[in-house]
Amino acid sequence: MSQNQVLYMAREAVGAVLLVGGPILGVALLVGLLVSIFQSMTQIQEQTLSFIPKVIAVAAVMLVLGPWMLSVLTVYTTNLLTQLATFGGM
Repeated sequence: MSQNQVLYMAREAVGAVLLVGGPILGVALLVGLLVSIFQSMTQIQEQTLSFIPKVIAVAAVMLVLGPWMLSVLTVYTTNLLTQLATFGGM
């Protein structure tokens, strides 16, 4: 396997990770920011207050985008296994 082939496979892996993990991390970041702003405005310093909204938001994103994420991972895995057979010379 050449360097170009390894770099191609690594680039595809990073792209799949960003596509699947990006929306989840973005929503968790946004909800955390909104809860922090709310806490600073009301001066409520409860650490567990930010946990429940994040869990609910991440679960909602996974329910809504779950089929799309699964299809992205399925396409990536299919391409990976096909390319490995090609790269291995089988």
